[in-house]
Amino acid sequence: MRTGESYNNVLKNIKKPDPYLKKYHERIYSMFTLEELKKEREIVNNIDWDMTPEMAVRLYLEWGNISGLYGGKKVTIQSKNDYSTYFVVNCWERPYYIYLIKRNSQEAIDLARFELPKQFERPVCELKGVYALEGELKEWLKKELKVS
Repeated sequence: MRTGESYNNVLKNIKKPDPYLKKYHERIYSMFTLEELKKEREIVNNIDWDMTPEMAVRLYLEWGNISGLYGGKKVTIQSKNDYSTYFVVNCWERPYYIYLIKRNSQEAIDLARFELPKQFERPVCELKGVYALEGELKEWLKKELKVS
């Protein structure tokens, strides 16, 4: 945004409004906590619970025309307007965090960050790395966010 330019003027110049743009720019130096995320139904309703970090790289950074995802359907990314919103668990160092990421072919935006509950540390973060949500952790988070 240029100095002196109003935020609403910037928004008017965007051809395809992104549902996260306004919230992201208003919170540019902070991410949602789990408690804040619970109130953001538009974001929660757009979470791709099946996306993994590996799939996101294949799809968005390798310009995926990928078969076999989502029950064998072919997935094609056509532009930077195509995006996914998904969770990852960062197990590189303590404290371990769960991140909600919005990714397209040009960038990844961290929308939320909160600590991995202690009961999931051992099964999820046995080795250092970045992992997808799976099993009991995924079910716990869906319950927290009131997703069926």
